[in-house]
This record gives sequence, structure tokens and C-alpha cells, in this order.
Amino acid sequence: MNVSYRSLRLWQRNRDVFFKLWRSEVPGFFAEPIMMLLAMGFGLGTYVALDDGERYVEFIAPGIIAAYAMFSASFECTYGSFMRMKHQKTYDSIIATPLSIDDVSAGEILWGATRSLITACVILVVVAAFGLVDSPWAVLVLPLGVLTGLMFSSIALFFTSVAPSIYSFNYYFTLFITPMFFVSGVFFPVSAFPDAMQHLTWIAPLTPVADLARTMVSGQLGEGNWWGLGIILGYTGVFFPLSLVMMKRRLLR
Repeated sequence: MNVSYRSLRLWQRNRDVFFKLWRSEVPGFFAEPIMMLLAMGFGLGTYVALDDGERYVEFIAPGIIAAYAMFSASFECTYGSFMRMKHQKTYDSIIATPLSIDDVSAGEILWGATRSLITACVILVVVAAFGLVDSPWAVLVLPLGVLTGLMFSSIALFFTSVAPSIYSFNYYFTLFITPMFFVSGVFFPVSAFPDAMQHLTWIAPLTPVADLARTMVSGQLGEGNWWGLGIILGYTGVFFPLSLVMMKRRLLR
């Protein structure tokens, strides 16, 4: 790997574009999570009773933070990165400068992590406004958002490096991202699944994120939750270098 501080220049480039277009970006941060909280939490949630007496909206709120942090990083490093690479030819221009291909890939992943952080921050504010934050430990959701972004950006950029066309991302979201949204403990306790399903669910990268976010928002942090951090770091440690290698092959061929 040939990653240097110059990767921050790619991050700055994406940041500047974001701030230029922020008026069209910001409403999306609020609209969908609010609708999800209203529909699932205060709508369907009135008919759902949890075993420990917890309100359903309190259960799903941290999961929504985790899920939309995942979505932000995934969209940025799939559709966004592919457009910059294939259609806009942005990468071709950038690698003609002192930035290496690894700098470009690392900068994309860092920007995906930043988008994940922004999303987690905004939704945490929304959740707090609904009175669903019970602990000051909820502030740890923000660094968790960064780690979530690094993980899902790395996985997404790896898929981007092998995607033959932009339509391939339909499979990525339909077969990978969307199933995780429903089976990773966002809307239902993982413990409610059959034993075999519980073990399979913990393979999904979103499951430890949702579990950690829930314990942080509720303030019920324990030693049993932190091993999920190892899963997140493990996925990142595998897919970050792998995405750099595969992107280099894609751009050099």
C-alpha cells in the first residue's frame, strides 16, 4: 500500500463538493429517519410489546442510527465512487497529480466515513429531540459512526472495484445491504431469532454496530458488548487493504 497524507486532498475535494451542494443533501438526513421513527416507532410500535417493558420506539432508535450510518457510507462509496471513477473521469485527473491510486482510494474511504459520521450525528440529534436518549454515553455513537463508515466504505469500495457497471449496485443493495437492514437487530431483537439464525446474524457487519449503538444510547455498556468492536475492526482490517489493491488493479487495466 502506498497511502500518504495526500489522501486528505481527495477528502477535501469531496468535502468541498458536498458543501457546494449541501442544500440538496441536508434534507435527506432528516426526512427518512424521521419518517422511519414515526411509522415504525410511534405507528407500528404502539402494537408491539417488548419483554422488558421497553418501548418499541426506544428499541429501534439506536438501530436506525446504525443503519443509516451504513447507508450513507455505502451509497457514497458505490454510486458516488463509481460515477467519479467511470463517468466523470475524476480519478484519471487526480492520479495525474502527486496523489497515488492508493491515496485516491483511501481518501474515498475517509470521505465515506465522514458521511457516516454526519449522518449518525444528525440522527442522534433527531432521536434526542424525541426524548429517546437515556445516557450521556450516547455521545460515543459519533466515534462509532466513524468506525462504521470506515468498515462499510471499505466493503463498498471493494465491490465498486469489481462492478462492471453502475447497475451492478442493485445486487449489492438488494442482496447484501437491505437484508442486513432487517435481520441485524435494527427492528427486532437478535435473541428472538432461531439459534442458527442468531449465529448467522452476527456474521453481518451491521449487527455489532446496532448492538453497540443500542447499549451506548441506553447507557447499558458492559464487557459483553465490546467484542462487537473487534468484529468491526476485523472487517475494516480485511476490506480496507483489499479495496486499495483491487482499485489499483481496476484503474491500471
